[in-house]
Amino acid sequence: MKKVKMGIVGAGTWGETHAYIYNDHPVAEVAAICDMNSERAAALAAKFNIPASGIFTDHREMLERADIDAVAIVTPDFAHTRIAVDCANAGKHFIIEKPLTTTREEALEIVEAVERNGVRMMVDLHSRWSPLFAIPKQSIVDGEIGEPYSAYYRLNDIKWVATDLLPWAAKSSILWFLGYHSVDVLRWLFNDEVERVYAVSREGVLKQEGVDTVDIYQTILEFRGGGIVTMENGWITPNTNPNVNDMKLNITGTKGMFNIDPTHSQMLERFTETKADRPDMLVRHFIHGKPKGFAYESIRHFIDQLITDEPFFVTMEDAFNTTMVILAIMESAKTRTPVNVQYM
Repeated sequence: MKKVKMGIVGAGTWGETHAYIYNDHPVAEVAAICDMNSERAAALAAKFNIPASGIFTDHREMLERADIDAVAIVTPDFAHTRIAVDCANAGKHFIIEKPLTTTREEALEIVEAVERNGVRMMVDLHSRWSPLFAIPKQSIVDGEIGEPYSAYYRLNDIKWVATDLLPWAAKSSILWFLGYHSVDVLRWLFNDEVERVYAVSREGVLKQEGVDTVDIYQTILEFRGGGIVTMENGWITPNTNPNVNDMKLNITGTKGMFNIDPTHSQMLERFTETKADRPDMLVRHFIHGKPKGFAYESIRHFIDQLITDEPFFVTMEDAFNTTMVILAIMESAKTRTPVNVQYM
């Protein structure tokens, strides 16, 4: 079977993750690496034996010259749109690391380009592959807890993510980084669209650390079918938290309930002379030298569905609507008033 040849735009940590997954997939391979930092692009290319002819610093040049079938866009939030539109215009399928983009106008531009050029695209909303959510989803589909009625979802990060991991955190928001996953999971579990939001926010902690961005958002989501959710997204959890994430989800149905609390479990703890932590068992790790974990399965899914020409589990509408909810939350927090979500 002919392999899907992938070009990767963004040679950072997650770009490297994409490369590992494509090279591990039986019918995919990395054919080109693009990054504005030529040294970083060359370093990643060398790790995967990509020749100099497959190294680029301009994605447009890569689209024109590289022998590729599809592209992984693994750049900061604010740098998605131009690359996505150029991929579509070049007739290349693409996967974007969340979010789709960060403005309504740019989201519409990507949708128009995809539809006009007849290419396929998927935003990597990998939480749908997590057993923590897939099992409750199936239980809801099977009617075991009745109709989803209300929920509380906390998904936070430790401060290190904003102060050290992401050099571009000041140009983004915890809503794009984690809130996007939160909204998608909730839309998926409730099988419904958010009609109205009311949010408040607070800032100051990260600004004192030199990162000019909002610390935390507290949001009420009202779904069209009546479901209500309290959602929290922040990145000022102390760095001493045993996990990078601080996550808890409770979803109550008309006949039952799920309570999910993975980051505070004691299923696996590690104690050394210098630290105590709870190693990641789900998201990112290698087992027997191969990338495993739910956040990797969504990327494999992109390749699988390209090969079979079957629909992606995450549709373009999912990505667009989730973007619209996040924009409404930001507007609500700014105005301190309820905001109706504006879709197409």
